[in-house]
Parts: sequence; C-alpha cells; structure tokens
Amino acid sequence: MGSLAHTVGTYAAGLAAHEGEAHAATGFTAYAWLLVALPLAGATMLLLGGRRTDKFGPVVATALSWAAFVVGAIIFVEMLGRGADSRAQNVTLYEWVTAGTFKLSAGMLVDQLSMVFVLLVTFVGSLIHVYSLGYMEHDPDKRRFFAYLNLFVGAMLLLVLANSYLLLYVGWEGVGLASYLLIGFWNWNPAYATAANKAFVVNRVGDFGLTVALMLMFFHFGAVDFQTVLGKSAALTGANQGFMTAMGLMLLLGACGKSAQFPLQSWLGDAMAGPTPVSALIHAATMVTAGVYLIVRSAPIFEAAPTAQLVVVIVGAITLLFGAIVGCAKDDIKKALAASTMSQIGYMMLAAGLGPVGYAFAIFHLLTHGFFKAGMFLGAGSVMHGMNDKVDMRRFGGLSGAMKITWATFGLGWLAILGVPPFSGYWSKDKIIEAAFIGEGWRPWVFGGAALIGAGITAFYMSRLFFMTFHGKKRWDADDHPHESPRIMTVPMIVLAVGSAFLGLILSWNDMFVSWLEPVTGAEPEGAHPVVPVPLLLTLTLLLVAGGVFLAWMRYWRDDVPVTAPAGSLVTQAARKDLYQDQVNEALLMRPGIHLTRSLVFADSKGVDGAVGGLAALVGGTSSRLRKLQNGFARSYALTMLAGVVAILGALWVIS
Repeated sequence: MGSLAHTVGTYAAGLAAHEGEAHAATGFTAYAWLLVALPLAGATMLLLGGRRTDKFGPVVATALSWAAFVVGAIIFVEMLGRGADSRAQNVTLYEWVTAGTFKLSAGMLVDQLSMVFVLLVTFVGSLIHVYSLGYMEHDPDKRRFFAYLNLFVGAMLLLVLANSYLLLYVGWEGVGLASYLLIGFWNWNPAYATAANKAFVVNRVGDFGLTVALMLMFFHFGAVDFQTVLGKSAALTGANQGFMTAMGLMLLLGACGKSAQFPLQSWLGDAMAGPTPVSALIHAATMVTAGVYLIVRSAPIFEAAPTAQLVVVIVGAITLLFGAIVGCAKDDIKKALAASTMSQIGYMMLAAGLGPVGYAFAIFHLLTHGFFKAGMFLGAGSVMHGMNDKVDMRRFGGLSGAMKITWATFGLGWLAILGVPPFSGYWSKDKIIEAAFIGEGWRPWVFGGAALIGAGITAFYMSRLFFMTFHGKKRWDADDHPHESPRIMTVPMIVLAVGSAFLGLILSWNDMFVSWLEPVTGAEPEGAHPVVPVPLLLTLTLLLVAGGVFLAWMRYWRDDVPVTAPAGSLVTQAARKDLYQDQVNEALLMRPGIHLTRSLVFADSKGVDGAVGGLAALVGGTSSRLRKLQNGFARSYALTMLAGVVAILGALWVIS
C-alpha cells in the first residue's frame, strides 16, 4: 500500500471532481425520480387499498417493479450514448432544507456507480417478485408481503440514488424498516418476531454511527451533500486526519450494521426467519451490500483517513473468515447460505478498504454475487417447497433426480461462488484476492492470505451444502415427496443461473466493467502488482478450491451422512453456535446495558423522584402542622401575637 501513496491525492481529487461536476439532468435521465416513485406507489396502493387489492395487488406490485427496471434500462442506454466524463448527471427535485446559510436540495446522482445498483436492484428484485407469486400463492397475507417488497425496492433505490448523505440516510432507514417488516412477516411465531427485533436493534447500533458521521460532516464542512463533503475531504491535509478518521470509523460502523460485518454480524443468521424470497432479495442481493456502497461512495473520506481505511480491510478480512467457518457447521440450508453471504460481503469490504486497486472489484463482486447468491437462495426455497418446508440438509440427499431444474440452477451458482473458471465468481472474487496481495510490508501477506484461505473454506462449505442437499443417499422422511417447483418459480432461477454462469465473463471482456466505473472509482494505479506472481496465485487458489471440494465430496457424498448431527469437535460446536457471537454480545453489551438501565431507573426513582417526593412531603407535612395553629381561639391568636412582638424586640436588641 505504501507504493500507492502517490496516487491517493490524484485519485481522491478526481473522484471529488466527478461528484462536483455532475451535469444537470437532460433527456430521460430527468425522470430518474420514477425509479423510486413507481415501487413506492405500489407499496402505498397495497397498504392503503386494503383487501380490495388482494386479487390484483401482487401482480401490480410485480409490474411496477419491472417498470422501474425498464426506466433504469432506458437511462442506462442514454448514459451509454454520452461520453464517459459527461455520464454523471444530477437530478434536482426541490429545495429540501433551508436554515440560515445552510441549504440542501433533494436530488438524485445518476452516475456509473448508482446505475450499477439500480439495474441490480430492479432486475433481481423483479425476478424475486415473480418467484414470490408462486412461493406466496397460498399465503393469506401475500398482499401485505408484496407491499413490503415494493417498499424495500423503493427505499433501496432512494439510498443508492441520493445526492447527499442526508437523503441517503432516509433511504437507509427505509431499507431498515422494510427489512424489519419482512423478517417478521410471520410474526405469529415468537421466534420470528424475536429475529426481526434483533435485526432492528443491531441495525440501530450501526445507524447511530451513520448519524454521528452526519453530525461530524455538518460540524466540519457545514454541508452533507456529496459534492461539498467529498470535494473538501479530498482537499484536506494530514493535519485533519484525526477528524477524518473519526468520520470514517463512524461511516464504517453504519456499514457494519447494514452489511452484517464484524462485530455487528449476529443478526443475519436469525434473519432467515423471513420468507425465502426475502432472504434472496434483502440478505443476499441488495440490502446487505448497502454498506459496501457507502464505503465506495465515501472513498475520498477514507483516502484522507488511512487508519480508518485500514480498519475497513481488517473488518472485511475478519468477517470473510468468520462467515466461512460458521458456514462449515450449519445444517439449516438457509443459515448456511446466510453465513456464506456474510463471508462474501467480507470480501467486498476488504476490497473496498484497499483503495483504488480494490474499489471496482468490490462492486464487481457485489454484482456477480447478487446473481449467484439470489439464485441459490431461490433454489433453497424451491427445495423447501418440494420438501414440506424442511430446511435440515441432513434430511435431504439425492434431490438431483427429483428436482433437476433446481439442481442445475443451484449447481451453476455453486460453481460461480467457488470461483471456477469461467463462471462469474472467478472474474470478481479472484480479482479481490489478487488486489489483497498488492502492497508492501505485512499487509499483503496477512490480508491476501486471509482472502486465499477464505477461498478454500468457501469451496468446502458450499460443496458440503450442495452435496448434502442434492447428492448422496436419500435421507427423506416417509411423508416427503420431493417434486420440482412450478414454472413461475423455476424461470427466475434459470435467469439468475445464466447470470451466474456468464455475467462475469461478459463484463470482464476488455475490462468493460472496470472501465465503466473508472470515472467514479478511479483508474488502477500503474505498477500495482501482487507480491505473488499472478499465475502462481491463480494456481494456489484453484488448488485450495479443488481441495475444499474433494474434502466435502469424501465426507458428504461418498460417505453416508448421519441424519442426526454428531457432537463434533470444539471448533464445530463453536461454529454451530456462530462462534458464540450472541454470548459475546450478551456479555459485553446486553448484560451491562441491563445493569446500567436498572441503575439509572434506581437513581431516577430513589434520587430524582425521591427528592421531588420528599420535598413535596416536607411541604405538605409542614403546612399540615401549621394549619393546626389556626384553631379559632382568641387566646391562641393573642399568644401568637405576643410571641411575634417578643421575637421582633429580641431581633432589634441583637442588632443594636
């Protein structure tokens, strides 16, 4: 990293200039507000329309999601017709906040980075809407479910299109609300309601960080819009590093909460309580990537704060290994995929912290991951659909014959996440591993080593999942009759599988994707080469992947899989319990928080309330006693007057 120091100033200044020089919107881009308005209109109609919209509401919600994708596609084509330096456009909607000299417009920044998210959210989100028409067909509350899906899509699009941190924050909170509603959709089950509350509370911790970051921006820059904040961040000198480090760490805290990164990752596994389409949309393809977007969008802030940038890499490295280890011991198919998501987001976070050598590949892997992980989550839902809603992989096995389409589409996602050439993950994840080995000193060896080891563990636990579910001996119960899902569910799976297979290859052609993002993320610095030769690194990666697959094949395909999980080693037991993350949170946060709350309640009741109550009792008691002197007897009043005269004379005598 040290050899890249000379590029930081140029890169940050260039990115800030890009943010500041976004042209006023022209052509169809001026209608970018429709991207947010269409799904939000669907959510409003379904929530306010009541049961009158039960029959047609889900179809309308799906159509509006596709309409948002069409709008995004038209804007994308229009962007392609402009020069690379003039593609970024700012859509000003109205004057939002005016307070003295502070003025902030509500607007949308339509540039190369935001457009990647627009197309991903609307396309994958629309496919999941279609899938949900079949998956939720018999649910009596499916209208409400589709309303929440539309709400989420609209909030996520607002988040990535916002031209200021304050408007981004509105979308950020909207996404959190939609996530809470969808995770707890079946809240009649106490465990599901608890999972939703857990996700909500943990995300509030992260949101506190984003809130503080906004305050710091306003205090230091007097603004919260991207143009001013990022432009001034790029111009700051080393004397401001302490302040910028604080701002960067607060942004990272927000990103950790939303993207389930260490140490705020505990909510993601429990969030699988929601319907499977929710897991595919929110916890695989879109919401959990919001933190990665925030870090990449805020690149000049982190470039001005090397310490905060280093912490981003450390968090990513820890999380990718944490999630991989947990995924090795999970028997619940959805929780195994959730652990995988945590690990893969860790790869993206690691790349985002590497600076100009990693920004583009963080977003590239985010895009390919959105396809293959969403496809695998939908595949898991298809398996559940055919297996009486069971999720225990130890009671699957041999499903490849009964569910051929699900097996084939899931298999393509499996090959993609393993990074097997030429599938999508190879073109994105392996590039992150290469970028992690760039730099000087200990960093490339530690971070590159973590990324390399993570690839091997990923191959093992994903192969374990694939083999336990689709291969080996059948371990079904007598009442299970596995069958393929209806076409309305399998078609989205097929489309996502095609993306898993070929999207990375297409976007890597002539560095197409990296070139597309270059005006935003900056060009990769010249002379940035891994400390390990690329051919050797590629060979090591493929060998580790092959080793992980072979080990999983021996244990979960060739050998019989016990229906009841064995006790396992201490590491296995720890992984089954998510490496005791809940216990750690309880010990460090929950119990001290409970004791602090009880102490405050005691201090309030005995101290504040006690003082107020005591004073009131004193006044009341005193007045009650004085009232007894008013008894109506003349002799009592005369005695009182005499006592008063004596007191006055005594006082005069003392004074004189």
